[in-house]
Amino acid sequence: MAKNILFIIDETELKYFEFNDLVTNFWFIKEFLKRDYKVDIAVKGDLYIEKAQAFVLARKSYIDKENIFYAKEQNRYLVNDYDIVFFRPDPPVDINYINACYVFDFVDKQKTLLFNNPSEIKNFNEKFHINYFPQYAPENLITNNSELILNFVNEKEEAILKPLNRCFGSGVYYMKKGDKNLLTIINNMTEDGKTSVMLQKYIPEAKFGDKRILIIGENVMEECIQKLPGENNFKFSIHSDKYFENAKLSDYEKNMAQSIAKILSARGLYLVGLDVINEKVIETNVTSPCYFIREINQHYGIHFEDKIMKNIEQIIDKHFAPERSYAFNK
Repeated sequence: MAKNILFIIDETELKYFEFNDLVTNFWFIKEFLKRDYKVDIAVKGDLYIEKAQAFVLARKSYIDKENIFYAKEQNRYLVNDYDIVFFRPDPPVDINYINACYVFDFVDKQKTLLFNNPSEIKNFNEKFHINYFPQYAPENLITNNSELILNFVNEKEEAILKPLNRCFGSGVYYMKKGDKNLLTIINNMTEDGKTSVMLQKYIPEAKFGDKRILIIGENVMEECIQKLPGENNFKFSIHSDKYFENAKLSDYEKNMAQSIAKILSARGLYLVGLDVINEKVIETNVTSPCYFIREINQHYGIHFEDKIMKNIEQIIDKHFAPERSYAFNK
């Protein structure tokens, strides 16, 4: 009997749903469908509460000739009608995102397994909470105070400024002591002192890019990709084949990632992507981490999606056993 899965995806992904093998959700959904799961999709605006129950307006997805499609008709379901929910809309983590997370406060999490648990996502900021692991993080400051920010930049001489709720390098600035634009950048990004930002000490090895270490549950994937800075840029900003290289994890990075994985998995944050430079975690991605499946397949000559599915199904099996007995295709 097919299992019922709901994917909450990003609005842009819904618009360009078919053929988009750059997107991790494309691979996840396709692989579940190939394994005879029933997979519905929705966006965060399709979630709602009625009579203190969590509902969703969802669309059926299906596979045809190695591509995925969805039916235009929406149907109304209780979120708890699904065995598994993948909550993977992209940041910004704004009020609409948080409201979507609140819906899952009304979901029985014993009945429905959540990847990742939205109640935990809203309590875990991808930048802010690298400070749960200070031994693995670069020196950093989180504040809206321009004087503290200037002092940090002047002391470290080079720093990276990041907004706390965006993704894919949006709003990230390289800052250098003595730059005449510092106050302009600070005032703009803090909205004249109303919004906190993160400052991280600049790591010179960033010129070689950052590693994406991939975690599923408590398992750290051996396969790893290096994301390279774009042309005339200090950061990875263009999802193109020429900006990826193979990378290997050091023993220290494996142990570091394993330590983080155990903590986050216990909170229901099973799908995690660590961005790492010179063995320092600069971000802990838990909202909709990209697994770079197409790129890893190309660079390693493997079917990475098969390994991912095996690890995901192990988590599913563990969650429902012994109360339920599912016959998974392995």
